[in-house]
Amino acid sequence: MSRQQRQALDALLRSVPRSETPPSPAELRTGFAAAMTRPAPAGVAVRRTVLGGRPALELEPAGAADRGRLLYLHGGGYVIGSPDTHTGLVGELAARTGLRATSVDYRLAPEHPFPAAVDDGLAAYRDLLATGTDPRELVVAGDSAGGGLSIATLLAAREAGLPQPAAVVVFSPWVDLTLSGASMRTKQDADPIFTEADVRAYADLYIGDGDRSHPLASPVFADLSGLPPLLVQVGANEVLLDDSVRLAARAGAADVEATLEIGAGLPHVYQTEHGRLDEADAALDRAARFLTSHLPTLVAAGHTHEH
Repeated sequence: MSRQQRQALDALLRSVPRSETPPSPAELRTGFAAAMTRPAPAGVAVRRTVLGGRPALELEPAGAADRGRLLYLHGGGYVIGSPDTHTGLVGELAARTGLRATSVDYRLAPEHPFPAAVDDGLAAYRDLLATGTDPRELVVAGDSAGGGLSIATLLAAREAGLPQPAAVVVFSPWVDLTLSGASMRTKQDADPIFTEADVRAYADLYIGDGDRSHPLASPVFADLSGLPPLLVQVGANEVLLDDSVRLAARAGAADVEATLEIGAGLPHVYQTEHGRLDEADAALDRAARFLTSHLPTLVAAGHTHEH
């Protein structure tokens, strides 16, 4: 761990409620897990598996189509979070799409800084293709850092000469580790979750002394040409708002079909409030429709109408 990463970790630890001794990264992850973890919805079977050499969770809704797959990359600033913390969210998306979903436990910083997460995302994607998943029947989704990682994974796949999936959905994606978006400052008072300093601490842990504008770390600076249709959902009340606005604009400028949804009065990854917030359920419904509308099989409500 570099000196900068160590300082960043100290800053991050100071920013959370604590006892006399600051929590370790493991304790931070435990706290996040306790606060965030929700079960998969009824009718979605969850089992442990391995994808691309990493542990993963497979979430399969009852009556799932034989065809069609969802690859999910969880959020947590590249430092915290896991497929377990996102079981509820990914399970809801799986149920709404009728697709078998695989959520990957990619390596986390500061133990495994950039580009470990991208390497793991690409390995998972490559493994799906190698084991027979048709890219035309594969969709990708992720939230926050996992949203940025979803885009970075597709860029890495493009550079590796692999085909693109059918579509990608990102919730409040973090795609600018330089923190240059104006909303980083203009939305600071509106954001109930993050300050600029919080986001910088995660960036410091993930990339340390590295190049924060590297396209696989900050895909907002990448050439996005050739990516599949993209849906970006973001809350108006978040410091990361401009990451989403600029990502959609960059994608559109690169001739990628891009849809941007900004939820008025909503916070970062508000979709995690499914079952408690009407806007969250509506957003997940729209995300599921977007994904399935780009698949060759007519997948709706967990059933295919074409075999």
